[in-house]
Amino acid sequence: MKGLTDIPGILVGHASDLEGLTGCTAILCPEGATAGCDVRGAAVGTEEFGLLSPLHLTERIHGVCLAGGSAFGLEAVSGVRRFLEKKGIGYPTGAARVPLVAGAILYDLAIGRAEARPTREMGERAAAAASDEAVEEGAVGAGTGATVGKLFGMAQAMKSGVGSASVKLEGPLAPGRVAALAVVNAFGDVRDPATGKLVAGARKAPDSIELADTAGQMLTGAGAHPFGRNTTLAVVATNVRLSKPEAAQLARLASAGMARALSPAWTTLDGDVVIALSSGTEKAPLDSLGAAAAEALVRAIVRAVRHAPTLGGLPGLAR
Repeated sequence: MKGLTDIPGILVGHASDLEGLTGCTAILCPEGATAGCDVRGAAVGTEEFGLLSPLHLTERIHGVCLAGGSAFGLEAVSGVRRFLEKKGIGYPTGAARVPLVAGAILYDLAIGRAEARPTREMGERAAAAASDEAVEEGAVGAGTGATVGKLFGMAQAMKSGVGSASVKLEGPLAPGRVAALAVVNAFGDVRDPATGKLVAGARKAPDSIELADTAGQMLTGAGAHPFGRNTTLAVVATNVRLSKPEAAQLARLASAGMARALSPAWTTLDGDVVIALSSGTEKAPLDSLGAAAAEALVRAIVRAVRHAPTLGGLPGLAR
């Protein structure tokens, strides 16, 4: 399993600043992909999300850029756009080809160096590194400074990062496939639905690795609730042909994976978004595809914390 790159036509590359603890991830679809989105969080930071609307003039996009750096990180989107332009990839306008790239950011300024932000040059490096090889996971790219479990502040949080997984459809639905990539920077905890247990999140004390159970603690009014410092960004992709409205619905169905793996999900403190990409010609019922997308996203979220090393003074499960 390679993760998101199991879908033909999808390339993934990272650029990471391991000193400043920030970075960006470029997801490229050079031949174009039909796209849609689902926005559930209340603290989102995005660029060119109008491209993902079923009402937008254009049918396909050429890339997605996910970045740290809060709003400053949106600069990285320009780097991905510039890389694609140099490759002659983009929407033909008559005068020039304009690459259509959607972007979304997360807040990682409270770890590493706050003045370290993804730049246009970093976005270009991430795009240049994009390939169809297995997706690198953990504290890389947009997940370099990602953290989870911030109910009691950063001192009791845990390290997170990027995770990716794919799910094959079976029987008469083969060879349909759905894959997901998640950058997990959640306010809450991560739960593995396979076991029902929390695997990473807010800790009971700065010197403890025992989890406090964010959702349970919130019922008692505990915690600091830092505003706007959290986000889980996800991209799901499929080799099944979809229209723009169907891509938007796939993103909506995939969001169920966040609700299963994040505890709690979609808070007013998170900027949770899912972008769906369709790159292929296979056929499958949309609801079956959505069930697979939710499962792929669950696995990607859990992998994001399981592959995250201890970094920036915060413990990670990969140690």
